[in-house]
Amino acid sequence: MPNVLSNLENKVLTITINRPDKLNALNQATLHELSTIIDQAKNDQDTAAIIITGSGEKAFVAGADISELATTDVMTGMKFSSYGQSVFNHIENCGKPVIAAVNGFALGGGCELAMACHLRIASENAQFGQPEIKLGVIPGFGGTQRLTRLVGKGKSMEMNLLGDMVPAEKAEQIGLVNSVVPQDQLLATVNKIAQKLANSAPIALSMTIDAINKGLECSLPDALDYEVKAFGICCASDDKNEGTSAFLEKRKAVFKGK
Repeated sequence: MPNVLSNLENKVLTITINRPDKLNALNQATLHELSTIIDQAKNDQDTAAIIITGSGEKAFVAGADISELATTDVMTGMKFSSYGQSVFNHIENCGKPVIAAVNGFALGGGCELAMACHLRIASENAQFGQPEIKLGVIPGFGGTQRLTRLVGKGKSMEMNLLGDMVPAEKAEQIGLVNSVVPQDQLLATVNKIAQKLANSAPIALSMTIDAINKGLECSLPDALDYEVKAFGICCASDDKNEGTSAFLEKRKAVFKGK
């Protein structure tokens, strides 16, 4: 049985971390399978939006596999951290919108995986946290950086230094998740959002994600200049012509990603 399952339907690819007996904890093999699927989806014209979730109702991803972490030293630890970061960077910059459907525990690597996604929808029973401090380490898959960018320095310090779990409602209040829904409505809600994204203009979606991600890495003037260039690229697309024509003709636009 693979550690990661995938299913494509109506241009929406659903990726499920499938280690329920380990609360979907991430090990090297799982990260590799996830990376391979994301790489394939990035280049698949039939995939317009991506959902990432966890198997079962208890956990999205409850962290890294502690049995692997326990055997690391300086070099193997750095290698594991670097690989995990590269996989999550790949998700964040794959050019297609990725939604985390957080069902249950999103701890350590699970919280970091959710933060690498572009949108996060949580069930009411979800719990978030970076508890690595309790194991004598720090987050290694981007937790000290993405969390700070999402919730600010103060809350990031609190979550990373104390390692306590944050319930879904509070996670929404601090900006860690976009919305919270009843557990039995999670996948239906996320699929509805994903389908809306799948019907949007692919080039504009990709340019929006790229502009936001790149803008966080540079000064405001450079970020605004990048936005100008991205806007120009969109203006040269068939999708822009279709979108503006559809608006003026009072009909629904049909985008083709050209």
